[in-house]
Amino acid sequence: MISDTPRPLNIAPDASVVVVTGAGVSAESGIATFRDKGGVWEQYDLERVATPEGFAADPDLVWRFYSERREQVLRCDPNPAHRALAALERFLQARGRFLLVTQNVDGLHQRAGSREVLPIHGSLLRTRCSNDGCPTRPVDDERSYKNGAPRCPECGSWLRPDVVWFGEYLDPEMERQARLAIADCDWFLAVGTSGVVHPVAGYVEIAADMGVPRVLVNLEPPANVRAFTSFYQGKAGEVLPVLLSFAL
Repeated sequence: MISDTPRPLNIAPDASVVVVTGAGVSAESGIATFRDKGGVWEQYDLERVATPEGFAADPDLVWRFYSERREQVLRCDPNPAHRALAALERFLQARGRFLLVTQNVDGLHQRAGSREVLPIHGSLLRTRCSNDGCPTRPVDDERSYKNGAPRCPECGSWLRPDVVWFGEYLDPEMERQARLAIADCDWFLAVGTSGVVHPVAGYVEIAADMGVPRVLVNLEPPANVRAFTSFYQGKAGEVLPVLLSFAL
């Protein structure tokens, strides 16, 4: 697919818009992705730090890894792509509908001003009990635990980052909300996604079944690029402010 020339999208103020974002948006704020050379992910075996089995085997190692990620995230700021999407939400808030489904766990969308956010892969800055039967609810938490994994004050089990690890399922209620919103949207936008992480990579197919415009912004054509009606190749922080200039 040939990349389109960026120009403002014709989104009406009473439209229903669903946006899906991936790691490419956060990368422009300086947050390492899975594939970055020399990034934090290359320093660890993902089987040991991003799976339930790895956590059960060595919770201290997992917390050292996620403590480094927390510290990195707190040093970074939202970029123009985050701010453009927050502006789009404000543009629609009076008459339209907006939902941002993000695979990113860093909270930068919220810090940029987005409110209707589904963090479908969890939140790095939240902590929860690893015992699913414990009544303790997840809590906002920016602390580092490099000196050892914390224990739940209620049941004594290990506390863990409130993120979705490899081998775990997405929250079914978030999944339901995302799919319902896409099935009833007027526009579907995807930004900074690889197109290979399912089930989120398949969300564009729901929009395709509805026949609505499907806009993609990415540095490179992802695996599912042909499912989109428009593709804008480039940095999200440069392309989105043009596409959404009517809302800024």
